[in-house]
Amino acid sequence: MPHIELLASLAAALLAAGLFAGLLAGLLGVGGGIIMVPVLYYVFGLLGVDESVRMHMSVGTSLAAMIPTSIRSALAHRKKGAVDEAMFRRWLAGIALGVLFGVLTAASVKGPVLMTVFAVFALAVAFYMAFGKDSWRVASELPGRAGQTVMAVLIAGVSVMMGIGGGTFTVPTLTLFGYPIHRAVGTAAAIGVLIAVPGAVGFILGGLGEPDRPWGSLGFANVVGVVALIPTTLLAAPWGVALAHKLERRWLRLAFALFLAATGIKMALSLIGI
Repeated sequence: MPHIELLASLAAALLAAGLFAGLLAGLLGVGGGIIMVPVLYYVFGLLGVDESVRMHMSVGTSLAAMIPTSIRSALAHRKKGAVDEAMFRRWLAGIALGVLFGVLTAASVKGPVLMTVFAVFALAVAFYMAFGKDSWRVASELPGRAGQTVMAVLIAGVSVMMGIGGGTFTVPTLTLFGYPIHRAVGTAAAIGVLIAVPGAVGFILGGLGEPDRPWGSLGFANVVGVVALIPTTLLAAPWGVALAHKLERRWLRLAFALFLAATGIKMALSLIGI
């Protein structure tokens, strides 16, 4: 068992990560997983968790921890009228299908595959958010119900495999169709709830009976990690919401890009042993 000093340091790191993740959840309409997954991966590594389950544990724990944060962030955005409830209802079926696909796929692949998915998609979205022009458009408006369902399936599936809220992909996707950034962030926060809850349940069920999991784990979700992350994420989420509605659009995009790029690069370096 690790020394008590190490455990205390790791607990402090998780609490700090939760504060940062909660702020990010409210600010960017994400569930905070973009921060929690790499932090958890690092923490589980220090604790000696086997690499065969380390990424799965990081993703499952992140999804479970982001549930209350996503709910609080979504409710705060809803109070400000920034959630498109009609779109939320249209995307329900697609999100459900995408989550199912993502959970089943993640359960059948090895950790490095999940890491690769995380790094590639995080860097791609970061590039778009940092360098994308306002003139970049796929279309002037969103596609019909069938097209939006396909979008929902893809966003939910990849998000679950990465252990993040749907905002990471929902926000840039919606802006490519001329959707206002602040409304995209608010709606993404609500969609994140639809991804986090079933996604966490799927990783818990998928990890039952798996060997080499750390102490205090329920399936691929570590209860100790969840308990350490939730208090500060809940505390900081409303701060992020308030800040999101004060920032100019360009600064919001740059903040999003910075966090995504840092996370993607770190994960890519881990893949090649740096």
